Amino acid sequence: MGHKPSCAARARASAATQGWTIDMTASVIVQCCGVTLLRAHRLARGWTRARAVSELIDLCDELAIDRPNLDAEQLGAWERNTRMPRARTIDLLCRLYRTDTQGLGLAGGYRTDTSTPIAVFAPPPEPDLPAVAEHPAVPALRGAGDPLDAIARSHRRAIERTLASTTLTTGELESLDGKLLTLRRDYVSDPPMVMLARLLTALEEVRQYSEERQPAVVQVRLSEMLAVLSTLTADALMKLGRTEQARGWYGTAKSAADDSGNRELRTRVRVQAAMLPFYYGPLTEAAALTHEAVLLNRGRPSVTGAFASAAEARVKACQRDEEGTHEAIARARALFERSRQTAQEDDAWAFPYRRLQLYLSGAYTALGDTVQAGRAQQEALRLYPDHTGIDPALLHLEQAMCLVRQRSVSEACQLARATYLAVPADHRTRILGTRAADIIRITPKEVRPRAARELGELLALPTGGT
Repeated sequence: MGHKPSCAARARASAATQGWTIDMTASVIVQCCGVTLLRAHRLARGWTRARAVSELIDLCDELAIDRPNLDAEQLGAWERNTRMPRARTIDLLCRLYRTDTQGLGLAGGYRTDTSTPIAVFAPPPEPDLPAVAEHPAVPALRGAGDPLDAIARSHRRAIERTLASTTLTTGELESLDGKLLTLRRDYVSDPPMVMLARLLTALEEVRQYSEERQPAVVQVRLSEMLAVLSTLTADALMKLGRTEQARGWYGTAKSAADDSGNRELRTRVRVQAAMLPFYYGPLTEAAALTHEAVLLNRGRPSVTGAFASAAEARVKACQRDEEGTHEAIARARALFERSRQTAQEDDAWAFPYRRLQLYLSGAYTALGDTVQAGRAQQEALRLYPDHTGIDPALLHLEQAMCLVRQRSVSEACQLARATYLAVPADHRTRILGTRAADIIRITPKEVRPRAARELGELLALPTGGT
């Protein structure tokens, strides 16, 4: 452990002349100096700890991944076995050094609910390239002592046992992905109450896998699944009017998304979570969530970025911020047009063009711009050929709101009533009733016709979705 930097420098020189790979060079440095593989990979590149930290930060920026809270001192602690990095940080280190967890001596699982790791940093296994161990340069580099003693072998066997305990195979992970995709598609058309039971079943399956030891990259994928499933669960509860339960599940979804380190997912979950305070209040909370989502996106041209800006536009319109609304609308349109992703219309996790128009309709309707709102409504409804489902119903209700603005109150209430009754009973949930009630709310009491009273009486009846 007390070897001078010149040892690693000689290994790098030999690597240059002999054509060794980085992995081979790291193995030689380990055998010579008795350091961990994590440190050896840095030394094999000739990097200081500060340089390694800088390279990792640049990699995060390139991949649009949140930077870990890391400095040279923290990296040194990991290299000396005195501290343990988090699973997603291990994944970043593997990307930085272009190897896997075993290649860095970081193979093993880590729990978030205990201070005791399942596996610790370990000296590496013997290289499975005999030519490296037997190269003439190795004895000269190694010196008098050989670090691959009985303790190292014991640690290696412990790591191999830990690796063998992985419970999720590639096939099982692909199966989970398939189940999630099916749920996302079915969510578009199936009743919220039916979907809620299926989502909770899937959540329990993923949770059980998540609490067991998995490779870092698999654990990240499981966290992403938990974030998506928790978001859809919260959305179903919100539609059913169970606001407190929905709030809790949105919180779980944000925690899972943050744990994954996936910035786009973190953005998307916050946009989705903003729907709850948008429909049920407080509006300031919806504004905070949409603004946070816009900042997380950092202007990247994607449908998620467009979604965040469109949601912010709708909130700003409700806050009577006309200038801010138009700025957000322009940004949403630009990001959507520049995005290269093709959104699937039958996927609840997608944000296709027709949903963009739905959000623009909401923004223009709240501003009272009935002309622009009408254009957005017609464009969106054109892309819903059968006009069934919650989104077309919301568009028709916004058409009714525009009719109120144009002083056609009776026609507005009749349209709202017909829209509400056209929705199947098991989809006729509280969120739809809340939006229909807005037609009555924005109508001055002194001009409310009989149709408004009939709409109010209809909305007071129990629904099949609760």
